[in-house]
Amino acid sequence: MKKILIVEDDKFLRELIARKVIDEGFDVSEAIGGEEGIKKIKEEKPDMVLLDLILPGIDGFEVLARMKEDPALSSIPVIIFSNLGQKEDIEKGLKLGAIDYLIKAHFTPGEIIEKIKANL
Repeated sequence: MKKILIVEDDKFLRELIARKVIDEGFDVSEAIGGEEGIKKIKEEKPDMVLLDLILPGIDGFEVLARMKEDPALSSIPVIIFSNLGQKEDIEKGLKLGAIDYLIKAHFTPGEIIEKIKANL
């Protein structure tokens, strides 16, 4: 069973997406902040990370940068899911190695599932 780690500090959103992902037959792990996210990525080696950028502690950009520096983690696909919709933010996220960048306001949970499936 594929495991998706959701790194998102908004409890409502995190639980909503987690439920959807579980309903689709995936295993889910959750982290609230950047530090916890990194720790879980190292421990659990998920098949994919859904990553918010604005997080307590270290931000999503830093999480992504640290993942890409670590050969054991660098191949794990990351989809950024954020309210930051500026062109610079999107370019920075993709340059750091994210495989996709979703702006929260533009995507429903169902569409997020489609993106996860398309990239796994």
